[in-house]
Amino acid sequence: MTYSIAILGASGYTGAELIRLIAGHSSMKIKALGANSKAGQSIAQVFPHLRYLDLPTLLQIDQIDFANIDLCFCALPHKTSQDVISRLPHDLKIVDLSADFRLRDPEAYEKWYGNPHAAPEIQKEAVYGLTEFYREEIRNARLVAGTGCNAATGQYMLRPLIAGGLIDLDEIILDLKCAVSGAGRSLKENLLHAELSEGYNAYAVGGTHRHLGEFDQEFSSLAGRLVQVQFTPHLVPANRGILATSYVKGDVEDIHNALEKAYKGEPFVTVLPLGEVPGTRHIRGSNFCHIGVVQDRLPGRVIVVGVLDNLTKGSSGQALQNANLMLGIDETEGLMMAPLFP
Repeated sequence: MTYSIAILGASGYTGAELIRLIAGHSSMKIKALGANSKAGQSIAQVFPHLRYLDLPTLLQIDQIDFANIDLCFCALPHKTSQDVISRLPHDLKIVDLSADFRLRDPEAYEKWYGNPHAAPEIQKEAVYGLTEFYREEIRNARLVAGTGCNAATGQYMLRPLIAGGLIDLDEIILDLKCAVSGAGRSLKENLLHAELSEGYNAYAVGGTHRHLGEFDQEFSSLAGRLVQVQFTPHLVPANRGILATSYVKGDVEDIHNALEKAYKGEPFVTVLPLGEVPGTRHIRGSNFCHIGVVQDRLPGRVIVVGVLDNLTKGSSGQALQNANLMLGIDETEGLMMAPLFP
């Protein structure tokens, strides 16, 4: 069976990544592409690297007929998805890549995103889209809220350790480097080549990054008490990739064993041999996440390093993985491509 797919926000980076992935999917066919700012253009005009694909012309979202669409990806900006999704057919399966439905508590959403939630009734049915930990809920969901790319990286590293009571919950430091595509495709002065190249910088320092809302929500739920990690993200002059380094208190063997056990049999998450450290060059352009564990020189302290591609496993690849589950397709379909190297 072939399922008909719509992608809203098709002119952004995550939209382009979805198109690239679905092009190799045996059970999905893209029937509609929405991109209000690029409506009327062909995909070749917007993304010349995709000109070889036979795809529909980009439309205004309101011009799309959803009557025969089986699943819709919403790769729209934050705050936009709430309004758009509230106007879509109620029986349409949706995977949202924005932050609009990630936080279950509307008050938490307002705290981190600065405005009241515009669709709280829809929020109640949203399932958090970290596939490996919400797989069964995702299978039966109508609306899946994709995670933040930074939030996904940190959770793959730390969830099994928090759930197993293996680390000091009041001593978690997460230092993260993210490539520039994580900031989206819109023009911003600080993302100009002359502003960004030949250096990197910390941002949202001191606990203001919005993905902290996801960490607070998920880690506190796992622990049954408030857990607040110390988190500093850094913007690096690379196109793709996230590398996160976490400093925790615990036993290195217990931590490594717990991670190996948690991801045994998982197709996309690999725990490296103890002492081996992953790099973004080994997951670029793929749906894989690699995790390494190293004993620190200080007794009782352990370093955990995680890497993934922010556009794939951190966003569009995760979205396709979830869509496969929602449609009853093999979870790995369209996602087993090897990383790009060099």
